[in-house]
Amino acid sequence: MSDDPYILITADTHAGGGHAAYREYLDPKYRDKFDEWRGGYRNPETEHYHNVKKLRNWDFDLRSEEQNSQGVVGEVIYPNTVPPFWHKPLVMPPSAVPPEKYELYQAGIDAHNRWLADFCAEDPYRRAGIGVILPNDLEKAEKDIAEFAKAGLRGGVLLPLIAPDATWLKPLYDPAWDRIYAAIQDHDLVMNQHTGAGIADHGDGLVGQAIWMSDVRWAAQTGMRHLLLSGVFERFPKLKYIITESGCRWAGDLLKDLDRIHGSINAGVTGEIKYSGDWVLKRKPSEYARDCIFYGASFPSKADLDGIDAVGEDNVLWGNDYPHYEGTFPYNLESLRMTFDDMSEERRRKVLGLNAIKLYKFDEAEMKKRAEQFGPRPSQVNVPLPDEDIPTDSYCYLFTDTLRDRREAAATAG
Repeated sequence: MSDDPYILITADTHAGGGHAAYREYLDPKYRDKFDEWRGGYRNPETEHYHNVKKLRNWDFDLRSEEQNSQGVVGEVIYPNTVPPFWHKPLVMPPSAVPPEKYELYQAGIDAHNRWLADFCAEDPYRRAGIGVILPNDLEKAEKDIAEFAKAGLRGGVLLPLIAPDATWLKPLYDPAWDRIYAAIQDHDLVMNQHTGAGIADHGDGLVGQAIWMSDVRWAAQTGMRHLLLSGVFERFPKLKYIITESGCRWAGDLLKDLDRIHGSINAGVTGEIKYSGDWVLKRKPSEYARDCIFYGASFPSKADLDGIDAVGEDNVLWGNDYPHYEGTFPYNLESLRMTFDDMSEERRRKVLGLNAIKLYKFDEAEMKKRAEQFGPRPSQVNVPLPDEDIPTDSYCYLFTDTLRDRREAAATAG
């Protein structure tokens, strides 16, 4: 068996500028207001962005060195820091910007997108940046998408998830969004969604936080359901859409449910409920999904990948979530040994990098050259990770959940 290195490309990383850098990318008419805002700003995530951890968001040498040390030669980049005028880090797509805050929030997003284009241009082979749009002004968002394509942000567009309580915004299934889907398709960009957005405000208490956590996966699936059932992929068949940090074990059951709904509406009846009118889908939702929908499996366990046969091995992309605490750094090889040691070689190469090359248009020859220097090899990944080697100082769920489950099993057995 060949021991050629894997082309390891992470479909889930985060980056952003600091306030001083963002100021230079801000429209000059907002800079005085920015200086006033910055003077009263206090970072709500001081621990997460402290010292070297903060530098990982934008320091070219540090970021490249650490990713190379983990065997990672390409990265798809979501936002991570606090743009001008925002009150919290922009880690996931904004879903409920109030109308009275829109102008300044949009100015901050514009600064981030300009910064990101320059950041990716430092190493365009490695970095595929994802531009951010806001759902408040779809005409403005459509123009932004054209700018992303012009600026070389081949990571595509971060599609907002609309929270249920954001009643001033149109849901993704509303026809008003067609101009956005058309622009993304016309510019041959990827449509990205990241889990953690699209959730109603449940308050800051522990109960509210628990409900937020329980809603995370459901909210991400809502975006996929709305797109499939509203015929977006029927009208725009060349669209490519990915749900990142989601795994895929849930997807098969969801697609079966959507296929049943499609069948019922085609039949004109579900129980005592009858339907009439022209239905928007000509094929089963699962068929559109196989052609157009991809799944980002960040720091996955074996169980997180259980649904890969249902969605297709060409549709799943690995991620390490750098530089987040719950990501695999600096134990990337350990994570690969835990999850991929018994996966077939062909499937493993697709999930770890080849699928990302196709979806995000990485230069395969350049990626292969870099992988020769840094990439992990099958002889390293094929060795299962023994219990005693599971990292105990990591926040990565792959490690912490495994250790917790084994402790609980040992306590029950004892």
